[in-house]
Amino acid sequence: MEISREAFLPTVYGDFRIRVFKDGDGEHVAIIKEPLNEPVLLRIHSECFTGDVLGSLRCDCGYQLEIALERISQEGGVLIYLRQEGRGIGLFNKINAYSLQDEGFDTVQANHQLGFEADVRRYEIAGKILKFLGIKRVRLMTNNPKKIADLGEFGIEVVERVALEVEPNPHNINYLRTKKLKLGHLLTKV
Repeated sequence: MEISREAFLPTVYGDFRIRVFKDGDGEHVAIIKEPLNEPVLLRIHSECFTGDVLGSLRCDCGYQLEIALERISQEGGVLIYLRQEGRGIGLFNKINAYSLQDEGFDTVQANHQLGFEADVRRYEIAGKILKFLGIKRVRLMTNNPKKIADLGEFGIEVVERVALEVEPNPHNINYLRTKKLKLGHLLTKV
């Protein structure tokens, strides 16, 4: 793994430090706000171009990113931004999946139609980044129990799950229901 130098990153959410980690899967980012008192407040966020950049209402990703950055800015912690677009299938395939969803498939069915598992993301790089940062115990902002289990495999103790749920809208309600019913996400508002 190749690691960039750390740099200052002022944002609308607050002032952070940023570092990039390169591995065989691509470039991933750690956004850091001191203090890093353990258990460290942590969000592992997978890239979502449509939600994070364009403000798409089809998902909850952009909202989750904003809430996480605001909370980390206030409390201190780390946001690991993984370049795993579309649950790991890439932007091209994600837009193809969107098209299938427009035809009535849910997000899991659309991925299967394209020949993918429902979720092909991996969190090993997040474990490596946390080890590099010297973090062993976290309060993980997530609704996804897979992240909790995967971090445990890499020696990271999740001492608390911090819910990161947003209000559903007419464009993402079915997406959120599918995440809850088919992917086991811990959601209460759908």
